[in-house]
Amino acid sequence: MKVHVEIDCTPEEARAFMGLPDVGQANDVYVEMMTKAMKGVGSTEKLQEYANQLAPMGQVGMKLFQNFIEGAVKAQGAASGAAAGKSDKDK
Repeated sequence: MKVHVEIDCTPEEARAFMGLPDVGQANDVYVEMMTKAMKGVGSTEKLQEYANQLAPMGQVGMKLFQNFIEGAVKAQGAASGAAAGKSDKDK
């Protein structure tokens, strides 16, 4: 049996429904800080320097994070496949 539920709500309503915190003020502060920082960037070298300050590990850190996420997705898929295999055998 399949059940399809469609919910029409704003992102704020969805966060409140799921019990997630309201991060609107923190987001506003972050956007303002980034806007001020980007106004001071006059060249690509300055932008690269700023990006390196934000992400000290640069590409290596991004690759590690990507591998972590891919591993989690594969593990979830394997767990789902194993659960589906058990339910098929039970029938």
